[in-house]
Amino acid sequence: MSCCEPANARSFLENASEVSGLREEIRLTSRDLGDGLRQTVLSVPDIHCGACIASVERALKKVEGVESARVNLSTKRVTVNWRDSDGPAPDLIAELAGAGHASHLFAAAQESRDPALTGLIKALAVAGFCSMNIMMLSLSVWSGADEQARYAFHLVSAALALPAILYSGRIFYASAWSALRHGRSNMDVPISIGVLLAFALSVYDTFQNAPHAYFDASTSLLFFLLIGRTLDHLMRQRARSAVSALARLSPSGATVIADNGAKDYIALSDIRPGMRMIVAAGERVPVDGIVSDGRSELDCALVSGESQWKPATVGTLAQAGVMNLANPLVLTATARAEDSFLAEMVRLMEAAEGGRARYRRLADRASSLYSPVVHAVAALSLFGWLYATGDWHLSITIAIAVLIVTCPCALGLAVPIVQVVAARRLFESGIMVKDGSALERLAEADSVIFDKTGTLTSGKPRLVNTDTIPAEVLAIAVAMARLSRHPVSSAIAAGYQGDAAALPVLDSVEEIHGLGVEARMKGDVYRLGRPAWASGEKAADPGAASMSSSVLSRNGEVLATFLITDRLRDGARDTVAALRQRGLAIEILSGDAPAAVSGVAAEVGIDDFAPDMLPAGKVDHIRALQASGRKVLMVGDGLNDAPALSAAHVSMAPATAVDIGRNAADFVFLHDNLRAVDTALNISLRAGALIRQNFVLAIGYNVIVVPVAIAGHVTPLLAAIAMSMSSVLVVANALRLGRPAKRGTVPARPAPASGEPR
Repeated sequence: MSCCEPANARSFLENASEVSGLREEIRLTSRDLGDGLRQTVLSVPDIHCGACIASVERALKKVEGVESARVNLSTKRVTVNWRDSDGPAPDLIAELAGAGHASHLFAAAQESRDPALTGLIKALAVAGFCSMNIMMLSLSVWSGADEQARYAFHLVSAALALPAILYSGRIFYASAWSALRHGRSNMDVPISIGVLLAFALSVYDTFQNAPHAYFDASTSLLFFLLIGRTLDHLMRQRARSAVSALARLSPSGATVIADNGAKDYIALSDIRPGMRMIVAAGERVPVDGIVSDGRSELDCALVSGESQWKPATVGTLAQAGVMNLANPLVLTATARAEDSFLAEMVRLMEAAEGGRARYRRLADRASSLYSPVVHAVAALSLFGWLYATGDWHLSITIAIAVLIVTCPCALGLAVPIVQVVAARRLFESGIMVKDGSALERLAEADSVIFDKTGTLTSGKPRLVNTDTIPAEVLAIAVAMARLSRHPVSSAIAAGYQGDAAALPVLDSVEEIHGLGVEARMKGDVYRLGRPAWASGEKAADPGAASMSSSVLSRNGEVLATFLITDRLRDGARDTVAALRQRGLAIEILSGDAPAAVSGVAAEVGIDDFAPDMLPAGKVDHIRALQASGRKVLMVGDGLNDAPALSAAHVSMAPATAVDIGRNAADFVFLHDNLRAVDTALNISLRAGALIRQNFVLAIGYNVIVVPVAIAGHVTPLLAAIAMSMSSVLVVANALRLGRPAKRGTVPARPAPASGEPR
C-alpha cells in the first residue's frame, strides 16, 4: 500500500459520513404527508429561466423514490415529494449538484436579498465605462491616426477592454460554462464565444499593428446585453412570495394551562391536540381550537373575508390566524400547528405560486431556438470561408461578425424594455406591477373573478338612512356608538354631522360582545345593536339584500332602525361593463352570506356568483376553470383571497388590501376606483402587441443582416454597430407605449388558438 492510500481512504470515509449526515438531515427536516410520503423544500439560488426549471425538475425526477418536483421561480425554491423507505433518504442535493445547480435545505430564517442585482449593476457600470472610452479612442483611429498613434490607441483600448471582458463578461461565461459542462447549451454560449473571440482577435491584430481592432465591438456587446439582463432581473425581482408574510401571522408560541393549573409558554411546534391555551385580546389564535372558557368577538376575515366580527362563546371553533378582539379566551387545541388552518393556507399559497412560476415567458420560449441556430450559422461561415480561401484570419473574422451581428441584444431587450415602459405607464395610472411576466399573463386572461368585500365594495359599512332618523335619536345612538370599535358602530358614528359637544351624556355604557351596546341615561335603558336583542323582536327586513340593520331601543321600545350597507367601490359598474364588452367571463367568489353577495352582484350586473366560499374552495374553483382551458384574472383583497390570488393565472389587489393580499397579487392599484382593472388590461394588451412587434423587428433584422455578414461584407465593428442599431430600434418601438391610447379604442386581443376558449 502506498503512502497516499490511507489519506485517500480517510477522505473517502469523511465524504461518505458527510453524505450520510446530509441524507439524515433531509429526512429530519422533511414534512410527513402521510402514507409513507415526505416533502422536502430546497433552495436553488441560481435558477433564473424556464430552462433552469426544466433542468432542476428533470434531475430530481431521476432520483429513486422521488414522485414529484415543482420549482417556484419567484422564490427560487423546489418542493420535492419522495417516498420514504427503510433505506437512507434520497440525496437530492448531490443530484442537483450533478446537474450543475447548487442547492441547500430551505430555512425561512436564511432568506435574504438576492445579491445578483448588485452584481449586474456593477458589471453594467464597468462595461459602460470601458465601451464609451474605447469608442472615443476608436474615433481617433477612424479619423486617420498615423501608424504609431493607432498602435498606442489600440494598446490603451486593450487595457480598457480587459476589465469589461474579465469582470462584466463573467456573468455570461459562468452560465455558458455551467451549461456546456453538463452537455447543454443556452443563449450565453454564443455570446461568450463571440465576445472572447473578438477580444482575442483584436489583441492579435493590435500586436500585428493591423488597421483595425474590435475592442469596441466586444465591450459594446457586453454593455447592451447587460442592459437587457438588468432590466429583466429588475422585473423578475419584483415578484415576491406572500408565503412568508402569511406564515408571520402565526405566533411563535402560546401560553398553555397544565392539568395542575400552572401556565407555561411553549413553542408552537410543541402544541398538541387537547392542550388548553390562553389567547389574550389582540392576539391571533395559534392553532385550531374550540373555545372552552370566555366570551369575545373574532375577526374572521382570514377565513371568510367577511368584515363583520363574529361572536365567540363556549363551543365556538376558532381557526388558526383568526384575531381575538375583545376579551381573553381559553381554547382547547384540536390540531397541531402543521395541521391547522393557517398552515393549510401556507401550503395552498406555495402550491399555487409554484404552478404560476412554471409559466414560460415569451423571451424564454424564443431563447430555446436561438442558441443552436446561431452556432450552426457561425460554424458554417467559419468552415465555408476557410474551405473557400484558406485564410483562417478572414474566416474567424467573418465568424465573429456573424456571432456579433446575431447577438440577442434586440431579442433580449424586446421583452424587458416594453415591460419597463409599461410599468411606468401603469404607475402613472396609479397601478404597480410586481412581475414582468404578469403583463403577458394579463393580456391572455379570458375570465375575471372578483371578491366582494373590499374589492367590488369599499369594505367600510356606512349608514344610508340618516335623513329619516330624528336628530335627538341619532345623537343618542352616536353617543353610544362612539364608545365601540365595531364596524357597524363606526358607520353610525360617521353618519353624524353635528357638533360632538351637543351629544347627550350617558350615565353608563357596556358593550355586549356579539349583540351591541347597552347604556343607561336618566333611568332609561338604551340598547343599540341586533334587532332581536335590542327590542326582543325579530329583525326587520332592511329592504335590500345587500343591507343589514341595527336597532336603537329605549326600555325595549324601538326608537329607530339604522340601515347599514357597504357601498360599491367607485367604477365597479363601469369596470364590469367594460370587461364584458371585451368578451371576458365575469363572476364573484365571496365568503360572505348569500343575501349580501347576491345584492352586490345585482347592483354591478354580474350573473354568476358563489357565496360562503372558503379559501380552499376559491382555489379549487379557479383550478377547475384553468383545467377547462380558462385563463383567470383574480381581483381580491382579503387575507382569505391570498391563495386564490396566487393560484390564478394573473391577479390584482387594491392598495387597501392586507399585506398578504398585496404580496400575493401581480398588480396593486393605488386609488379607490376599480377602473384600474380595465386600465391595466388595456396597457397589457398594448404591451403584448409591442412585444410581438419587437420580436418581428429582431427577427427581421437578422434575416436581412446575417446573409450580408456571411457574405463577408460586415466587419465585427460594423456588426456591433448594426447590433446596437437593432437594439435602439426595439427601444424606440417600446417607447411608443408611453403615449396614451386614443380615447375610446380597445386594443385587439390576440386570436386564440384553435379549440382554445375565448
